[in-house]
Amino acid sequence: MGRRAVEFNASPRPTLGVEWEMVLVDRSSRDLASRASEVLDAVDREDSPTGPRITKELLRNTLEIVTGVCDTVGDVVEDLSGSIAAIRRVSDPLGLELMCAGTHPFARWDEQQVTPDERYAELLERTQWWGRQMLIWGVHVHVGVNSVHKVLPILNTLLNHYPHLQALSASSPYWTGFDTGYASNRAQMFQQLPTAGLPFQFGAWGEFETYVDDMLVTGVIDGLSDVRWDIRPSPKFGTIEVRVCDGTPTMRELRAVTALIHCLVVHLDDRLEAGEELPTMPPWHVQENKWRASRYGLDAEIIVDGAGRERLVTDDLTDWLNRLEPVARQLGCADDLALVAEIPRRGASYQRQRRTFAEACERGAENPLHDVVDSLVREMHEA
Repeated sequence: MGRRAVEFNASPRPTLGVEWEMVLVDRSSRDLASRASEVLDAVDREDSPTGPRITKELLRNTLEIVTGVCDTVGDVVEDLSGSIAAIRRVSDPLGLELMCAGTHPFARWDEQQVTPDERYAELLERTQWWGRQMLIWGVHVHVGVNSVHKVLPILNTLLNHYPHLQALSASSPYWTGFDTGYASNRAQMFQQLPTAGLPFQFGAWGEFETYVDDMLVTGVIDGLSDVRWDIRPSPKFGTIEVRVCDGTPTMRELRAVTALIHCLVVHLDDRLEAGEELPTMPPWHVQENKWRASRYGLDAEIIVDGAGRERLVTDDLTDWLNRLEPVARQLGCADDLALVAEIPRRGASYQRQRRTFAEACERGAENPLHDVVDSLVREMHEA
């Protein structure tokens, strides 16, 4: 029996799709509220020709907002804003707030309710303690690619930009009431699941097909969706799916990271079209960069090439923003890409959360982490 093929439904243009995970928070206790099914049932009754694309997730405190196929970051924002408005019409009267971050500052994983679903039950049965600890949320960005032969070269080079995306979006310093010392505790936790974490750097699509076949034959996965890499091909949609980012607390940050990912993929595609061989780094450099960005965030000194040259991530990011300006104009997202530079100036979410905590302590707040939740809830209301 030969290797089974994985058909990639190539996208004729570099389309965009975004999945934004967020949680329901009780307005008075600031703790997570396991009422997603209640909200979903009510939202489903909204009068809409297509209905907002809002889905359940592993935990009953979580909603995932999914866009349709978009061409620009502006389209993504319009789509997501409509779904959020539909949720708020239901959640506000219930005393629930929306919040997004890589983790909740103080919620306990062992108190959360799991969504009834055979697939989720199987996942938890297999992964046990690590699976039950997955009280984490992220943003996934899909970008369409027009040829299967470009997918892995682009994916492998996107790994060079992993620390930039992780540092910008890092929003999970706290875990069950403790400061972990990491900018993104989520990044370290999620990779504990089987098939999660950094992808293998395959040289050709056939190698990826062999991997998938081996995983299916040995029962490691039941389908492609069980390959939970930080960056992965999405053959069904004809996209590369970037799953690096922590949950973003504001629409402005979501616009920024979505534009950066869109521009990077199209920039790399253009270089392939020009006959260029894309640069890659050894897996050990990629792995080290992931750790440095999750630990130090925007203060990370990252490895920028195969020779081991290092730079401050924000310095390297500034150069890339300049390099990507022409691509951003082509894609109609120049204003969105410009928002990336705001994040270091304002402070990434992990920095803002720690600043809020310190200020609350100085004021003598009874529970400073409540102030952190309040700040995240307020940010979710920002335009």
